[in-house]
Amino acid sequence: MDWLQSLLWDPSSVAHIVLLYAFVVAAGVYLGKIKIFGVSLGVTFVLFAGILMGHFGFTADTHILHFIREFGLILFVFCIGLQVGPSFFSSFKKGGMTLNLLAVGIVVLNIAVALGLYYLWNGRVELPMMVGILYGAVTNTPGLGAANEALNQLNYTGPQIALGYACAYPLGVVGIIGSIIAIRYIFRVNMAKEEENLKIQSGDAHHKPHMMSLEVRNESISGKTLIEIKEFLGRNFVCSRIRHEGHVSIPDHETIFNMGDQLFIVCSEEDAPAITVFIGKKVELDWEKQDLPMVSRRILVTKPEINGKTLGSMHFRSMYGVNVTRINRSGMDLFADPNLVLQVGDRVMVVGQQDAVERVAGVLGNQLKRLDTPNIVTIFVGIFLGILLGSLPIAFPGMPTPLKLGLAGGPLVVAILIGRFGHKLHLVTYTTMSANLMLREIGIVLFLASVGIDAGANFVQTVVEGDGLLYVGCGFLITVIPLLIIGAIARLYYKVNYFTLMGLIAGSNTDPPALAYANQTTAGDAPAVGYSTVYPLSMFLRILTGQMILLTMM
Repeated sequence: MDWLQSLLWDPSSVAHIVLLYAFVVAAGVYLGKIKIFGVSLGVTFVLFAGILMGHFGFTADTHILHFIREFGLILFVFCIGLQVGPSFFSSFKKGGMTLNLLAVGIVVLNIAVALGLYYLWNGRVELPMMVGILYGAVTNTPGLGAANEALNQLNYTGPQIALGYACAYPLGVVGIIGSIIAIRYIFRVNMAKEEENLKIQSGDAHHKPHMMSLEVRNESISGKTLIEIKEFLGRNFVCSRIRHEGHVSIPDHETIFNMGDQLFIVCSEEDAPAITVFIGKKVELDWEKQDLPMVSRRILVTKPEINGKTLGSMHFRSMYGVNVTRINRSGMDLFADPNLVLQVGDRVMVVGQQDAVERVAGVLGNQLKRLDTPNIVTIFVGIFLGILLGSLPIAFPGMPTPLKLGLAGGPLVVAILIGRFGHKLHLVTYTTMSANLMLREIGIVLFLASVGIDAGANFVQTVVEGDGLLYVGCGFLITVIPLLIIGAIARLYYKVNYFTLMGLIAGSNTDPPALAYANQTTAGDAPAVGYSTVYPLSMFLRILTGQMILLTMM
């Protein structure tokens, strides 16, 4: 029975380590799906499964635990960076700036409350443990990993901060959702009225492609070319088809418009009224039943050499006789602006004759199988650069220890930059959503399992005999106080729609259970939009601020 003894208890046995991780991850993910009052802990339950196994003495070699923990963290934050990178900088535009300022307010207040409690208890709770409680209260696991990395830089030998995280996390999830509900009743939110206001607001906020058929009735543009009309009108639009004297053709910049011509126009929604008034009037016309057979087809960009080129530089109209009317990226339709940068994974709507459309498909690739293969080179080049950046010491006046972005911050920053600007370096950053989620989930469960197994030996003693209840109470205050304050400011001063505010609260805490609750309250996508708007900056700040607190105050 020596083989069984080794399999179950030998911390240096590869079979034991793999078996332990497999059990912890499987049990944690399964139990995390169980809902209590409609709320589940999700993948975070892997941490508690690891703590349970560690408590009963199932562990692994310390160096192996640390390696798996750090590698899992790197994989997780890098995939997050790739996902949020394309929208990171654009999230600050227009209304996104207000939402991000409110999210920064929540992050700052979380830290202020945590430090206030730290000084209030006058050293009873150590600063590293308070940081662990902070990250449990805001349900941010990558931040916990970054804080652990900072403590490694400082050669910290105190208790595992994951204990504070684990104590604060469950009530953190409840506190976030409870704060959303509390704001609803404190400010007597009328859900039906909020839905109506949201529809009104979204009416002038969308820039989706708008398609319409127009008949030329303006005598002043009769005899003018398409390019002259565009320059005179000052609005960007695509005329994909023109019907002149009963015959349909695809216009180019030199095509002359005449009275009575019928046009198929694609433009942004806010430009549609002005273009309609300028050209003529809307008409109903079935373009598929005209004399010149035209096809409209979505073509998938799969060739790496297309990545990073602007739509205008491809000269589709002059070279192939087709028009591009819109681009679909990540499920969202974008207007076909000549300055729009094409990326691998884009779906290009092309209108033209069958043979011309086929030629364009050959140019862009249109081979779905190419997208099934993950771009491993980009991922590991990014991780390589991220580790270099994270290891670079940055000296600040007054700080005894140079600041490092660490194994979490470095890959995150590089991933965001690659996600946004990778095409300029000819790096293909496209991965399917399922592939990205798979890598992220593998990374986070490895991290959580490692932290739980490592902290499990002392967890019960800390909760029962130590300050576990104090950690829970501190975590609840760190969760609730900032959300109620910023929620009041958002409603009273900025007049933020309640559904958007729900997404803001969930996104600033990077908390999927809160977003799931918010999505259940409305048929619209306002919570998801609010969440995605503040998520990139919030995740970035959560990961970096804990490190800075520890490196500047210890």
